[in-house]
Amino acid sequence: MGEYLWYIPNTVEPGHRGDDTREDWGSLDHLTDLARAAEDHGWAGALLGTGWGRPDTFTVAASLAARTTAFKPLVAIRPGYWHPANFASASATLDRLSRGRVLVNVVSGLDSPAAYGDGEFDQSRRYERTLEFLRLVRRLWSGEEVTFRGDHYRVDGSRVRPLPWGAEEGRHPRLYFGGASDAAERVAAQEADVQLFWGEPLDGIAERVERLRALSARVERRHRPLEFGLRVTTVVRDTREEAWRAAEEKVALMARQGAHDPEALQRRPAVGQRRLLDLAARGEVLDSCLYTTPGRHGGGGAGTTWLVGSAEDVAAALDRYRELGVTHFVLSDTPYRQEIARVGDQLLPLLRKFAADPAAAARAAEPHPATPQPHAPLPPTAAAPTEVPA
Repeated sequence: MGEYLWYIPNTVEPGHRGDDTREDWGSLDHLTDLARAAEDHGWAGALLGTGWGRPDTFTVAASLAARTTAFKPLVAIRPGYWHPANFASASATLDRLSRGRVLVNVVSGLDSPAAYGDGEFDQSRRYERTLEFLRLVRRLWSGEEVTFRGDHYRVDGSRVRPLPWGAEEGRHPRLYFGGASDAAERVAAQEADVQLFWGEPLDGIAERVERLRALSARVERRHRPLEFGLRVTTVVRDTREEAWRAAEEKVALMARQGAHDPEALQRRPAVGQRRLLDLAARGEVLDSCLYTTPGRHGGGGAGTTWLVGSAEDVAAALDRYRELGVTHFVLSDTPYRQEIARVGDQLLPLLRKFAADPAAAARAAEPHPATPQPHAPLPPTAAAPTEVPA
């Protein structure tokens, strides 16, 4: 049936992607309100963003797990922040205390490595390091005593206690991983549990799924088959016309104000980001309702492309990704608190219905005009793309 997650920005400054919360932003009460709202409106949990100069993601995840009952934090972490043995122990402890609610999103992209003493700036070697990190963490989660000699990490007689929840049956926190470069895909094919894509058109996702499945076979993957996820912005309103009007208004505001984000420049060279930005040359709207214009006016990462429409429009679009093999969905829109409820209440029941009834999904996916309403010319000074957290 799939896993449906929201997104909690985890930033110091308010106003992330146009959010309207100002008072109490980033406090434990505010973050808890978002997490509990996610529980109440059908979400399994939420991705917690990471980046140097932002609240420590693992601390936030532990705090939210303690204040919720079913919420699963998808904890974004970087190998440069952690030694794998320390991370294996911390994550296993939280997973045990939360009874199996921890999910992990491993990020290899450039951050501010010099600020926290990470000396590995060669991107290709960073993926080699990530591969070692994942292999070592998996071994430690299994309960064995590990002695390991790698190019990046070494441990002698290392053993984790307690083990993750359900480790006795072979369970461990699910490992999500992103990246579109060849080096990133080799890491995913060998050691990730879920390859997380950004909002590319269906043909791009289909090609990547096929390539990753073939690559998994070539590298003789030792784990369960690689799964696939989609991280994308979803602009959902009661009607298609209202949704496109809201999307156009959001983009116009981005163009006037410019995008502001603490990670604005960090992913610009990334292969996956370039793939998204290049989509605008193919058209303003791709497939049924994938809006590419935000990337031209400051949107980056999961904010580069948006799925726009009524709940039925967006559910049908997401179901087509499901048909390609995508089973994990990380969605968001702002204002975060309001859209947790709207998208959860309107979209998630349809996604579950379509997964169980392909005929209903096929009817909803019938072609329709999805072109957005014409907008006023946008200021040319806003056209340079910037990046935002995942």
